[in-house]
Amino acid sequence: MAAGLGAGALWGLVFVAPRMVGHFGMVDITAARFAVFGAISGLAVFARPASLRWPTPRQALAALGLSVLGFSGYYLLLAFGIAAAGTEVPSLIIGTIPVWMMLLGRPPGLRMRALLPGLALTGAGIALMVHGAWSAQQGGGGGRFGLGIALALCAMASWTVYGLLNAAWLKRHPEVHAADWANWLGIATGLGALLMWLAAGSDLASFRAQPEGQLFLWLALAGGFGSSWLATILWNVASQRLSASLCGQLIVSETLFALLYSFLWDGRWPQAAEWLAALLFVLGILASIKAHR
Repeated sequence: MAAGLGAGALWGLVFVAPRMVGHFGMVDITAARFAVFGAISGLAVFARPASLRWPTPRQALAALGLSVLGFSGYYLLLAFGIAAAGTEVPSLIIGTIPVWMMLLGRPPGLRMRALLPGLALTGAGIALMVHGAWSAQQGGGGGRFGLGIALALCAMASWTVYGLLNAAWLKRHPEVHAADWANWLGIATGLGALLMWLAAGSDLASFRAQPEGQLFLWLALAGGFGSSWLATILWNVASQRLSASLCGQLIVSETLFALLYSFLWDGRWPQAAEWLAALLFVLGILASIKAHR
């Protein structure tokens, strides 16, 4: 439980990063974060030569596929969605992942009616936040806002598939340590990020001309180490010990932290409806934990 919540807190940071360095392209932001992830994963692998272990060809192929679904592809879609629609609505769309994970990853023997209280509380919190965000967006940039929602929906679908497949893979391979699997995913993601930057990233001259270069580098380091490498290890620990449906419900913490960081960046307190929605999210987590016990 602690590992899953810690991963959510670290993942929440990536929702504000595109807003903090808005002069940079989304491909650059995504590629920089995951290149750092890949470099740290490679160092972690080679730092322990006595226990150095490489994946089999099938394991490497699984890592490559899951790295696109859960990392580079997912975050690229999300970053473009945040750039078009702001932080709040995309974070809420990602916040529906627990619902899909709970419905699709319900363990045998757990009755659907036991999950209904947690689902209802989570759904009510999401609906309340969406209503407030939608009201605030009326009258400005409808087409761009709609595109952001569509991209966030694609990101949500991508990560949901990743979460289910990753949990199933880890349970089928208990001999693979959570940290080893995180490192293999990181190396695969880093290679993909370099290819992404070479294909669609900014050239070095344009990169150096941006006024937020130092902040960009700090965010890349924080995102690559904390929100990618460390968060992936924590999430793998949770995935090996909890059912996919309960892990999915813990992703609500990502939405809560994303909203918290967004409010801090905007320098404002949440409104009454936002406080109530956050309370509903927390109650939904607690109700789901009780159901899984």
